[in-house]
Amino acid sequence: MNSKKNWWLLVIVSIGVMTPFVAPYLTFNPDNSRVVIISPTIQYPVLIAHIVFACLALISGFIQFIKRIRLQKPKIHRFLGRLYVGSILISGLLALVLVFYAENFTKAISFLVLSLIWLYTCWKGLRAAVGKEMNEHRRWMFRSYGVTLVAVSARLLVPVLLLTYYILNGFSLPAGREKMIEEVLNVNIWVGLILNFIIIEWRILNSCKIKSNNAQRDGIQI
Repeated sequence: MNSKKNWWLLVIVSIGVMTPFVAPYLTFNPDNSRVVIISPTIQYPVLIAHIVFACLALISGFIQFIKRIRLQKPKIHRFLGRLYVGSILISGLLALVLVFYAENFTKAISFLVLSLIWLYTCWKGLRAAVGKEMNEHRRWMFRSYGVTLVAVSARLLVPVLLLTYYILNGFSLPAGREKMIEEVLNVNIWVGLILNFIIIEWRILNSCKIKSNNAQRDGIQI
């Protein structure tokens, strides 16, 4: 399967994973929240705004990597780039507020670190673009989008982590089903982040290797 088909498969999977997660929040009813709402007047509106802008980042980020738009429609590419960066800036800062409403310390730290990495990678990509360092810009935007996709990969990994937990505990649930789910949900963000970074860095290194080989080949031809 070529990279273009893989990319569209990623989009389809992302939509399939995120739709049932986002749908309850479109009712704007705190009772439908998938996380515990401590403050309906502060936490819930911030959570809704965080999710909306994160979804905008997910969608605009995907379109950013469509080669035809990037090369043939530079104005659209720049507009979507501003939308992507703005969405991450707003959603990332709102995420820092949500850290104080996390259910436990582990989730709070996971969300905090993820938010900071999200903001940092996006800022590095923006800075490279402003400095006209386009190769660096693309690399950092790949990393930034890898962090954006943790929302997808962390959820996809839950069944795998549940199975892993079951196997590592000798095919038993020593602390019960609820404890198993709790522990898995405490680590799925970390696993998703690490997995995404491994894939992104492999892609960047592979791309650099291909460019280097092409340059050497062209030099020999000359």
